[in-house]
Amino acid sequence: MRVLIDESLPVELAGELPGFDVVTVHAQGWLHLRNGVLLRAAVRSGFSVLLTADSKLRYQQNVAKIGIAVVVVVHVRNRIEDLLPLIPRIVDALTGIKAGEVVEIDGRSR
Repeated sequence: MRVLIDESLPVELAGELPGFDVVTVHAQGWLHLRNGVLLRAAVRSGFSVLLTADSKLRYQQNVAKIGIAVVVVVHVRNRIEDLLPLIPRIVDALTGIKAGEVVEIDGRSR
């Protein structure tokens, strides 16, 4: 499964997701793309999931129509130290998610 990490999350997160083909928006050269353009580019490039901290994306884009899954990390700072405790939940979400779904990981409930 190819996972794209959005610019709203630290690039170091890519190294914390074993078993997945993880690439960052930064590495792809896709910084500052608008959400719709980013999601469509991700699908064209073979990504299955976008991992983001953009909680509004699910309301702004029709991910089912675009054909990508989205995992959104909310209520947590986007520092790697704050995200590390959420890694098991992120991995679980990535393992079970299907195209068109949006799964939210709430950092308040650890």
